Amino acid sequence: MVDDADLAHLRRCVALARTALESGDEPFGSVLVDAEGRVRFEDSNHVAGGDATQHPEFAIARWAAEHLTPDERTAATVYTSGEHCPMCSAAHAWVGLGRIVYASSSAQLASWSAELGVPPAPVRPLPIGEVAPGVPVEGPVAGLDEEVHELHRRRFGQGPAS
Repeated sequence: MVDDADLAHLRRCVALARTALESGDEPFGSVLVDAEGRVRFEDSNHVAGGDATQHPEFAIARWAAEHLTPDERTAATVYTSGEHCPMCSAAHAWVGLGRIVYASSSAQLASWSAELGVPPAPVRPLPIGEVAPGVPVEGPVAGLDEEVHELHRRRFGQGPAS
């Protein structure tokens, strides 16, 4: 169940996604929080330069593998504006990170992209559970998913500017 602390971290993810969009990148943001509730790492998408693997969830997995013990990784939570793609889900599972909480789902993003006339992604939008079945997952979160939807509308020139 998503609580007030979860919502605060998800709001930060949406803010990171908004900042990424405003700097010319895709609107995705993620935060890694340890068992004590401390933010340990945060990032946004960096794919505008041409490297489509520069997702914040993948950066979190790499950072966690370098800086956290296996027990710390298992006890951590990754918050993200959008559900992990298959690449990021696999990285998350391989390094042994814990719970994932996301604002909007991959299915929502695929639907929004279709309604905006955007071609499908080159990788199938599988739910995290199909790629990493042992990872506890919560999302999407009503209200925040619509904020993410608006960012994607803006990304493709179909929403109000801020």
